[in-house]
Amino acid sequence: MTSWAHSLIRISNYEVETLQKRLAEITARKASAEMRLAVLDAEVEVERERARADAEAGLLLQAYLAGWKARKGLAEADLDTLDAEEAGARDALTDAYSELKKFEHVAETTRLNALIAAGKRETAAFDEMGLRRRSA
Repeated sequence: MTSWAHSLIRISNYEVETLQKRLAEITARKASAEMRLAVLDAEVEVERERARADAEAGLLLQAYLAGWKARKGLAEADLDTLDAEEAGARDALTDAYSELKKFEHVAETTRLNALIAAGKRETAAFDEMGLRRRSA
């Protein structure tokens, strides 16, 4: 493999690995945001049960629900942002992987062309040797 092809492949591999790490980090943040939403839903159910059992807690339930809706809205907005970020990271990773495969294909084609050319040179040398022996 030529040095330029090796360098391009190494750079492309690094880019793919970097994008994979970025995607993994985004996925972890997304899982955390989804967990936060699940916890918020569980908390509201606990507060509703408490309100059913305790009249004083029932009076405070509306204020709690207003705050809960605001927190849930923020968590959902974070999740939407992470969804968009994840889609962008997946697209970038797909593009980088495609570029890597193109470079690998070009390097392999170059290697095969070099082998074919060497084979042609060898055949020509053998043909020339045969012609010299025949003429001698």
